[in-house]
Amino acid sequence: MVILNKIYTRTGDAGRTRLVDGETVSKADARVEAYGGVDELNAVVGLARQHTARDARLDPILARVQNELFDLGADLATPERGQAALRMVPAQVTRLESEIDDLNASLSPLTSFVLPGGSPASAALHLARTVCRRAERATVAFAPAHPPGAHQEALRYLNRLSDLLFVAARFANNKGAGDILWKPGATR
Repeated sequence: MVILNKIYTRTGDAGRTRLVDGETVSKADARVEAYGGVDELNAVVGLARQHTARDARLDPILARVQNELFDLGADLATPERGQAALRMVPAQVTRLESEIDDLNASLSPLTSFVLPGGSPASAALHLARTVCRRAERATVAFAPAHPPGAHQEALRYLNRLSDLLFVAARFANNKGAGDILWKPGATR
């Protein structure tokens, strides 16, 4: 169990923060950027859930994803120095794939790229998807500086999660019927 009795530490006053193992690093460190992106993504998923609270299929998925994003942040915030750590596992990626397939099976086929929008839930899920892609890019930028394979499941999870968020956005748009499709060159 995590117990947080004191919220401020003053470490950040000098632009520094502590990793899970206690090491102090710059707040501009690539690792901090990566897990900070995951934290931002979690907040945006929480915002999207304000629009999916009554959706019996989407909301439980998003609730679980929020918890897993804390796991993912812990994975990225923990150096690879051989210590026991909370790491993402292949089963979490496999579950996302299964949920993508399940939701996608009920959607109308795509005939063009989808513009973010439609219902409030769909718009919020598209926003979450773009924030997920940014967190993924930050993680990709951070990962090469670490041992080969370190955080590989974290990267796979983020990649799959952005796909899930896209499919969930379409699902929230009346199973794709309410999607706003891109019309190439329509405003020329």
